[in-house]
Amino acid sequence: QVQLVESGGGVVQAGGSLRLSCEASGRTFSSYAKAWFRQAPGKEREFVAAISWSGVSTYYADSVKGRFTISRDNAQNTVHLQMNSLKPEDTAVYYCAAGRSSSYSLSLQRNVDYWGQGTQVTVSS
Repeated sequence: QVQLVESGGGVVQAGGSLRLSCEASGRTFSSYAKAWFRQAPGKEREFVAAISWSGVSTYYADSVKGRFTISRDNAQNTVHLQMNSLKPEDTAVYYCAAGRSSSYSLSLQRNVDYWGQGTQVTVSS
């Protein structure tokens, strides 16, 4: 059974940092691009960041550019999202995703093949 399991969510004050991790099991995702999406209460799920299978190419939503960094470790079958300078509007459930596409194309939810179950991030003001 293929699984993407997120961890690292929690409550943090505005201006703080969190590091999310997503571990894949059930298959090797080294040839898949990986991405993070988020969904705030009452809003649609939106793209946050993506990274190519090789880790060379990354793509970010404008709202997080310069604050968030996506990285991956194919040997450990994991992807990370380092979130700095967090704002209350970053509060959401964060989802890990994988797909056989470029990092840019994975920003579109229709290109996602696998989803994680999500981890809550709450940023207090």
